[in-house]
Amino acid sequence: MVTRREFLDALAVGTAGLALRTSAKSYAQIVGSNERVNFAIIGLHGRAYAHLSSLKANRSLARVSRVCDVDSNILDKFSEATTKELGEAAKSEKDFRRVLESKDVDAITIATPDHWHAPMAIAALQAGKHVYLEKPCSHNPAEGEMLVQAQRKYGKLVQMGTQQRSSPHTIEIVGKIHSGLIGRPYLAKSWYVNTRKSIGTGREVPVPRELDWDLWQGPAPRRSYRDNVHPYNWHFFKIWGTGEALNNGTHEVDVCRWALGVDLPRRVNATGGRYQFKDDQQFYDTLAVNFEYDDSMISWEGRSCEGMKLYDRGRGSTILGTAGTVLVDRGGYEIYDLKGNKTSEFKVEKASSSADLIGRDSMTDAHFANFLAAMRKGEKLNAPIADGNIAVTMLQLSNVAWEVHRELNLDTKNGHIQGDVEAMKLWAREYETGWEPHV
Repeated sequence: MVTRREFLDALAVGTAGLALRTSAKSYAQIVGSNERVNFAIIGLHGRAYAHLSSLKANRSLARVSRVCDVDSNILDKFSEATTKELGEAAKSEKDFRRVLESKDVDAITIATPDHWHAPMAIAALQAGKHVYLEKPCSHNPAEGEMLVQAQRKYGKLVQMGTQQRSSPHTIEIVGKIHSGLIGRPYLAKSWYVNTRKSIGTGREVPVPRELDWDLWQGPAPRRSYRDNVHPYNWHFFKIWGTGEALNNGTHEVDVCRWALGVDLPRRVNATGGRYQFKDDQQFYDTLAVNFEYDDSMISWEGRSCEGMKLYDRGRGSTILGTAGTVLVDRGGYEIYDLKGNKTSEFKVEKASSSADLIGRDSMTDAHFANFLAAMRKGEKLNAPIADGNIAVTMLQLSNVAWEVHRELNLDTKNGHIQGDVEAMKLWAREYETGWEPHV
């Protein structure tokens, strides 16, 4: 079997030079301003259907030439959906490396398990492809650093899938906050609630015939197959997933950071645990996180097994300032004065709920439209990886703080943990030999 490293070493000889020469503004000259961009969708369970829907919404500018998944049943089902939705077939692939070799692929979208996000994105950049990458952009902070470095080195675009950055009403209200709508904003509070069921206690069983378990694991150290991991519950095992903080908290914390105009905090603390069920889940079902800055603060509360809403919303953010408050979520925004009286509001026609695990919506359509405009015309990305990685790193560090049971002091330039050698060991991960990502 060819390892990732052997594959990339061979591929880089022919593609690295091209990647370095290609910028967003010159890309339109390569594909032609009137030609559609060829996409490959990789990782086809769940969120990939939103990618397909948004590429359909932008079909005058984009087509799907390849679809890829290591599970043949999932691959066949998605391939049929692609043909039905778009009216043309896409070639099916099991191995993403064949996709990266393909000359009929200009950009890839990644909706795989988290442990694949950064390694696959880095490989795609090295192969000369643009990347639309679901959050979180990495499994651990070290990978996020590598991915940002790779994007800068190879010159292709990486849009992170924090689609609320392309939401017109969110862009509008954040702009108003920056213009002084609520005075100086200094406290942002965000949350996510759901009523997830127990993942149970898994049994070691033979790998299903339709699944390439070795390729599914990829860069992660090898483990025996258990019957409560694939296709979704990997989210809650530390070797592959990142817990609810990264699975959903990324979105709202990113909005909070955007609204306050801040980057990495100087301190982070996190408390919580697995309280609702006793099962195989290695993360919390309840977590409270605080990110502290010199003159402001962001908090996130996650309750994945207890659905009591806040402000009658399953997810959202409140931005508090010296002259008032803004409540914003995917369904609109509300404005309050300093005494808590509502003064204005805006609502979209239809918003996705926190229980929606696919998320087909107009925000994702707009996020893909922005990605396409950046590739074709040099438009600025709404969620470039260097910016998107900040919220991801923050929440990964909240996981570290929860793991070591203490507050972390950070270097605000790069997020590195200061004065805590034990915690800093969790900055990176171990890899299966031969599958280590490298820039």
